Amino acid sequence: MSADLARRLALDVLRAVDTSGAYANLKLGRLSRERRLNARDAAFATELVSGTLRMRGAYDAVIDALVNRSLDPGVRDVLRLGSHQILSMRVPVHAAVATSVSLTKTALGHRPSGLVNAVLRRVAARSLEEWMEVLEAPLHVRTSHPEWVVSQLRDALGGDEGELRELLAADNEPPKVTLVARPGLIEREELPGEPSAVSPYGVVLESGAPGGLAAVREGRAGVQDAGSQLVALAATLPEVGAEDAWLDMCAGPGGKAALLQALGDQRGVRVLANEATGHRAGLVRAAGVRRVVCGDGRQPAWTPGRFDRVLVDAPCSGLGALRRRPEARWRKQPGDLPELVALQGQLLRSAVDSVRPGGVVAYATCSPVVAETADVIGELLAQRPDLTLLDAAAQLPWLDAARSVKLPQALQLWPHRHGTDAMFLALLRVAG
Repeated sequence: MSADLARRLALDVLRAVDTSGAYANLKLGRLSRERRLNARDAAFATELVSGTLRMRGAYDAVIDALVNRSLDPGVRDVLRLGSHQILSMRVPVHAAVATSVSLTKTALGHRPSGLVNAVLRRVAARSLEEWMEVLEAPLHVRTSHPEWVVSQLRDALGGDEGELRELLAADNEPPKVTLVARPGLIEREELPGEPSAVSPYGVVLESGAPGGLAAVREGRAGVQDAGSQLVALAATLPEVGAEDAWLDMCAGPGGKAALLQALGDQRGVRVLANEATGHRAGLVRAAGVRRVVCGDGRQPAWTPGRFDRVLVDAPCSGLGALRRRPEARWRKQPGDLPELVALQGQLLRSAVDSVRPGGVVAYATCSPVVAETADVIGELLAQRPDLTLLDAAAQLPWLDAARSVKLPQALQLWPHRHGTDAMFLALLRVAG
């Protein structure tokens, strides 16, 4: 019976993602608390939601092959949930079908229940791999990515088809929880889990709820992808001489800013975090950052040339974090890129104006898309002869294969190579 509550919660989350643009992980957590799901059922609901969103493209291809008419969006979501249980989980077919029919009746009414029953029984006739072969599905369908996203990732990788398949597969693997040990507050060895293979501050948890750890509750550690940790670290490494002030221009939700705060405290440097929205500025404060302002980085509240280092973790398509935010692949569209690229360029120019001569600007995105990364940097360098592109990849010499194909001095991390989100980082020095 409790598993049925988890399935209903999963359906409600999927509907919220589609109808109101909800973030799946946030909606899932809130509803789990409100409905008081136990840990086991909450984990089941999480797998239902995340797995269904990841593989939605492949499931839709199977469903569309079996249904020759348009489907109510709610019915389609029930069929997706049922298909995930049948094709990708260890739920017995009879249980997946019966509970999907029951879910249809309680959530959508009796009328579509017969269709759900018939379609899911036919879905169960083959494995997912067999369905993809029967349907002669192209790569983007087999790996459940929009075709335009596959094209962008192929370009960012340099056209290597074998590696592209590895990346697409990695996008469909749920990431393990990674913690950051904030230097000066806690040693990495004090945290549970295995030391990160790439970040000197990270540990990887096999299981468990990180919120239950005292170090996390007290702000000495936090949940943060290792790639995000490396971006913050690399931003602090190029030599700038005497320094006293750093800026994180786009600081929400606060992970990088909190690590910068810890690193800055060890050097006697003041850190200012700026965030455009009040809610996210509150998250930055909650992460332990002491000086936070709320404002548009394109119209800064600080004087020009005030900082020794500026980090611009710019708003982007988020296509580097598809394993963590599976709905992003279906939410973003190619038409979103021009507006994002324009914003990224404006923020980067503002950052350059905010750093003193001889200072360093770190430009980061959680996207490997060339238009958002190498092209943004290339355009600015063409406009500003006073800027020098530093070797960001050389700041982290222990990383293998971490150079951008399109901009070799820049750092480009990948899920399939480094076990991180696909973070990009370029470092620029202003002439002194």
